[in-house]
Amino acid sequence: MSDRPDILIAGGGLAASLVALRLGESARVLMVDPALDPLAGHTWCFHKTDVEAEDRDWLAPAIAQSWPDQEVRFPAYTRRIETPYARVTPESLSAALPTTATRRQGRVATLAPDHVTLDDGTRIEAGLTIDARGFVRDPALDLGFQKFLGLTIETDVPHGIARPVIMDATVPQLDGYRFLYLLPLTETQLLVEDTRYSDGPALSDADLRAALHEDFAARGWSATVLEEERGVLPIALGHDARAFWSRIPQGQPTIGMRAGRFHPLTGYSLPDAVRTAGIVARHWRDGASTLDRQLRDAAIAAAEGQGFYRLLTRMLFRAAEPDARWQVLERFYRLPRPLIERFYAGTSTWPDRARILVGKPPVPVHRALACLTEPRQPARQEAVAHDA
Repeated sequence: MSDRPDILIAGGGLAASLVALRLGESARVLMVDPALDPLAGHTWCFHKTDVEAEDRDWLAPAIAQSWPDQEVRFPAYTRRIETPYARVTPESLSAALPTTATRRQGRVATLAPDHVTLDDGTRIEAGLTIDARGFVRDPALDLGFQKFLGLTIETDVPHGIARPVIMDATVPQLDGYRFLYLLPLTETQLLVEDTRYSDGPALSDADLRAALHEDFAARGWSATVLEEERGVLPIALGHDARAFWSRIPQGQPTIGMRAGRFHPLTGYSLPDAVRTAGIVARHWRDGASTLDRQLRDAAIAAAEGQGFYRLLTRMLFRAAEPDARWQVLERFYRLPRPLIERFYAGTSTWPDRARILVGKPPVPVHRALACLTEPRQPARQEAVAHDA
């Protein structure tokens, strides 16, 4: 048997790993990434309804923990939402990968559909290659940013958080829309993230770390920090998908954040990565050119169908005052649970969209009207770094 992999993936993050998991033993997959452990320091969560039932079956071995419901907290109300929620960790995802999936540390210097060259000059041949090297800025994307610092803590007494709190917006509003994300791991272990929807990507670890410790003290928690994670995720206010893909080489399959596959408002990338893994599973044997076309068409169709979510993002970032952005989300979470589930899954119906927009908006009307037109080929971009 040849040592040449069937598929070589440049990048070893979430999108690449889910492809390897989806393919199982049917293909030899080699992931090449500059990081020794490209999954380290990340947690990926999703709502059960974000992915189709058949995808939940093969994804199940990678799930570290799940909960039957979740919660949101705003100044005017707290709501429990009976939608199951799940967590994927670096350890659970790595353990779920098939024996036919391997990793190699290295930086890809050049990429072609049938080989890569590393920066040390090493050439690696493959049946086909896939580019999953993470997000790169592009003038076709107009961005806001979701920034977070997360601490996994051990409390000296039970913390009392019964279920995931995906948004606690009762905290002081800083640097845009700020909320805490609380994920109970055990009775005394908790992942707490300080998350901010901000206009710029600058992230001060020290400031967010200090804000978290202030929150722990306010809640009466004496806590030991076990782990820390951070990220700056793109949030899309505008996306000219055809212009974006015109700069990705024809014939080169591209996935993940490199392909602009993320929810424009929530920043969640796992559901799109799951769908992409399905496309790879169906078409990798057809060759790089066919696989590229399938991935490209699916990504463009998805982006062109997400204009409504980008409209909501523009309203959040451009119609609301930064310290009042929470009011947009507070109003949204009063809506029916099935509507919220379809929103996260990216499958909002036309009645859903009308229901979200109907009534007096929690932003000035003249600013809301100015957000209706999506800019094409936005000119100004800033760098953003995050997991692929």
